[in-house]
Amino acid sequence: MKKTGFELNYEGVGQLLKSEEMKNICKSYADAAVRKLGDGYSVSTYTGETRVNASVRAETFEARKENSQNNTILKEVYG
Repeated sequence: MKKTGFELNYEGVGQLLKSEEMKNICKSYADAAVRKLGDGYSVSTYTGETRVNASVRAETFEARKENSQNNTILKEVYG
């Protein structure tokens, strides 16, 4: 029986992980979480050394307090 397989194109995967399309996908997930969380939260995106990243941050005092007490960001993102 013949073994089948494939060779991963690491350069192509790296380009995909840093692409604008991937950034838009990450941002859409973060935006969806912020819509459910309500006021006081914001989204930021950036391209790191190996991939794009999106983060959700509690901006207001009330949002920071709620997140501190209930882990609301973590629950919403990983829900």
